[in-house]
Amino acid sequence: MSDNLPPCPQCSSEYTYEMNALMVCPECGHEWVPGGADEAGASAGERVIKDAVGNVLSDGDTVTVVKALKVKGSVSGIKAGTKVRNIRLVDGVDGHDIDCRVEGFGAMQLKSSVVKKA
Repeated sequence: MSDNLPPCPQCSSEYTYEMNALMVCPECGHEWVPGGADEAGASAGERVIKDAVGNVLSDGDTVTVVKALKVKGSVSGIKAGTKVRNIRLVDGVDGHDIDCRVEGFGAMQLKSSVVKKA
């Protein structure tokens, strides 16, 4: 383990570790992006959009739907686990901040709280 890992911002634990692009605290379970990606986006005046587990989303990402969604005018909805490729982040209505094309349903907008970065 590296000695220069930052402590957990929630519980100040010194036992943090890296997991892919995230830092993880084993004591409280908090996950965050190291280097203050949230602060960098906020300081530039840019809105940061995160998925259901806290990963920062960007245009062109592939996401997975984490819960079943009802679609108005459709007999079946979007099932959990459906992959959506090439998303576009927008300022939508009622919290719908992802513009995408879902295979079998067509173009629609989704909320970032119901997707996870793939």
